[in-house]
Parts: sequence; C-alpha cells; structure tokens
Amino acid sequence: MSETGYEIIPFSRSRQIIAESLRVAERKHIIHGLLDVDVTDARRFVREYEARTGEQLSFTAFIIVCLSKAVSEDKMVQAFRLGSRKLIVFDDVDVSTMVERTTVEGEKVVRVHVIRSVDKRIYQDINREIQEVQSRPADKVMPQETKVLTDIGFMLPGFLRQFFMRFLFGNPHRVQHFAGTVAVTAVGMFGDGGGWGIPTAGPLTLLTLGGITEKPGIVDGRIEPREYLSLTISFDHDIVDGAPAARFASRLKQLIECGYGLG
Repeated sequence: MSETGYEIIPFSRSRQIIAESLRVAERKHIIHGLLDVDVTDARRFVREYEARTGEQLSFTAFIIVCLSKAVSEDKMVQAFRLGSRKLIVFDDVDVSTMVERTTVEGEKVVRVHVIRSVDKRIYQDINREIQEVQSRPADKVMPQETKVLTDIGFMLPGFLRQFFMRFLFGNPHRVQHFAGTVAVTAVGMFGDGGGWGIPTAGPLTLLTLGGITEKPGIVDGRIEPREYLSLTISFDHDIVDGAPAARFASRLKQLIECGYGLG
C-alpha cells in the first residue's frame, strides 16, 4: 500500500500542555449558559475613543473588567473544592486570558497570562497590561516558574505526567497561583458573524467570547440595528447551581451593556 499524500509533524509541547490540563478536569460537572449581549454602545465608545486619541483599546480588557466586577459581587462562582467537605473562596479576582503569539519557528502558540486583582483596578490599567503582554515574544509570555514546571512535567513518562498534573491542579492555591480564579477566552473574536463557543471542562469558571453579529433590537420603543456578542459562561455545577448561575449571568450582561468601566 502506498504511503504518500501526507506529512507527519510534531505534536507541539504547547498542545501537549493543553491536552494534559484538560484531561485533569474531565471529571468536573460543567453547566453552560449561552447569552446574547448588546455591545453596541460599548463598541461605539471604543471606536470614538480610538478616533479621538489614537490610543488602541482592547475590547477583551473591557469584558475582563466587567467579569471581575460581577465575580467580586458573587465570589462563589470562583470557589474551589478543598477536599470533599470544604470550599475555598479567594478574596481577589485573578483573571487568566489566552494570548496567541508566533514563535521564532513560525508556530502559533497560545499562552496563558494571569491578570491579578482585576476587581481593584481600572480598565485603562488592564488594557495597558494586555497590550504589553501581546507585544512580548512568544517565549517571554509564560512566566519562568511555569516554564520550569512545564519542562519538569514533560521529562516524565506519560503515566507519571498525569500524576504530576493532578498534583499541580489538585490544590486550589496552586491553581490560583498558576491559572488565576476565573478565565476568559476569545475564540470567536477572530472571525466574522455570531455564534457561541462551547468549551470542554476546565479547572476554572470560564467566559468564552463568541462572535459579534448585527441584529434588530428595541431601543426606547423603536426597532434599530444593534451589535450582539455571543457569550458562553461555564460553571462547575458541583459548586454553582442553576439559579445563582442565572443571576450571575444577568448581572454580567447588565454590566457589559451599560459599558461598566468605560466612562
């Protein structure tokens, strides 16, 4: 049989990290909420500010600020299991976000960056931090401590690597240190049109930004075109029930639609 018409390429270390970390979270019971959020006014503010000042604003930074505000008002959504009978709830809201960079070999890799104490900082500060991280070379986005642990993990054989990953992610303090307390991923912001992303299980409450599409909306009794962002909120159902999750989603939607932090 002919073995032509394909190529074999390495399964990169960054992809292995993602696969191993997701495997650790496979046993979580995740519930998802799908939202349509009117971002017309927020996007208009961003466009007008950029035209007036020449300064680029990150829309993801705005969403992160809104998320941190909602979490600060209901910190149970960022609680972690501590053994079988306790929960731990951290005081600060530390948000991890994904940064895509290109390596010197030309490979696109995703790095996690944790923005600390977002609930105590203003939008402009978060915006500057994200821009600074996006300007770094790919090998400088990951903290040295994380890189060292990653290198140690991948020197281990496969059956031991899982024990190592469970050691890292089995303790809430280590999760908070390396990955924050909640996460934002912007998979849909790189394309056109609406649509929700449905993520797999992960160690944190996760906000997935889908696409933005124009739909008719009602403003002051009139129908007019509006821009709607598709959002998916994912909770650990062992910790957060449906009703509190719905209240949290409603509050987050309210904060985004009123342009919290942009004024």
